[in-house]
Amino acid sequence: MEAIDPTLVNLIIFVLAVYVGYHVVWNVTPALHTPLMAVTNAISAIVIVGAMLAAGLTEGGLAKTMGVIAVALAAVNVFGGFLVTRRMLEMFKKKNKPATGNKPSNSGSGGQS
Repeated sequence: MEAIDPTLVNLIIFVLAVYVGYHVVWNVTPALHTPLMAVTNAISAIVIVGAMLAAGLTEGGLAKTMGVIAVALAAVNVFGGFLVTRRMLEMFKKKNKPATGNKPSNSGSGGQS
């Protein structure tokens, strides 16, 4: 029995990761998508570590290239996730209303003065 080429194994893992990631993200309801971004940032950080290990331990040029692409895409996902999470949290902050001196007073007279 022949040994399987490590580049082929890495390519299969890469394709499966893309497939699973696509279906996981697109099957989440829109109401839950933004709150889950903080959790996926941690998962993407794990993907970055795994991709660096895969790229560093391989010998073929194609496998190293795929590893570098995986690291780059996961890094974009992490940074984009942090930006989306920050924007989401800013939506929930209370906005201070500026004080204006032209507020009508409720003196109870009902007439004009």
